[in-house]
Amino acid sequence: MRFALLGSGSRGNATLVEHGGTLVMLDCGFSCRETGRRMAQLGCSPADLDAVVVTHEHGDHVRGVPALARKYALPVWMTRGTRRKLRDDDIPDLRYFDGQAVLEIGALQLRPFTVPHDAGEPCQVTFDSGQHRLGVLTDTGRITPHIRACLDAADALLLECNHDTAMLADGPYSPALKRRVGGPLGHLSNDQAVGLLQQLDTSRLQHMVAAHLSDKNNDPGLVRSALAGALGCAPDWIAIADQDAGLAWREIV
Repeated sequence: MRFALLGSGSRGNATLVEHGGTLVMLDCGFSCRETGRRMAQLGCSPADLDAVVVTHEHGDHVRGVPALARKYALPVWMTRGTRRKLRDDDIPDLRYFDGQAVLEIGALQLRPFTVPHDAGEPCQVTFDSGQHRLGVLTDTGRITPHIRACLDAADALLLECNHDTAMLADGPYSPALKRRVGGPLGHLSNDQAVGLLQQLDTSRLQHMVAAHLSDKNNDPGLVRSALAGALGCAPDWIAIADQDAGLAWREIV
């Protein structure tokens, strides 16, 4: 199994996961044209996709989904709560999951899990190849026991490190936006990500990728230092998913 990111951050998110000839995109916050351009840099095309899975309806995660689905006749999976919040719901092949049941897409097994975020019915996902598991967690305001259980003993983690608490407090956001981002339905701080890692079994971990970093309220050096301290590894082992450059393919073996 392997995974890559087209980009990660408040201006657009999309993750690719591939195994056994199946290619799934998790979210698509980029235009159809930009998605194609970024996929080409990774050696693939939207025509290669087997499905798109949507975590929630915020624009940086769903902006490009309807047009991509229409152009390439792609099945799109989401919760019913997400569907009710969509502005553009013209998706010819729309399918639903409920945030609890296992979802089979080709050679991949997906396990959605509910998260606390200010959206209609938000979920995050683990991907299982039968041998390895990738856990994805962004866009959540706090860690729950259910989240910990879903991400425990993963082979790779894509984990939100949205903000440094002090930088958010001193930064340019309005007081209301600071409360939203740092609140229980907002986004994970570096400290919250560290707290999660300290409670997980990370003995199988091959890849640790920090995602959804704020360009105003965080710094990659702070993220690497914080996560490396939690994992007992060198800071440069921690990968950062970039807003513009994304992340090149990572193999889980």
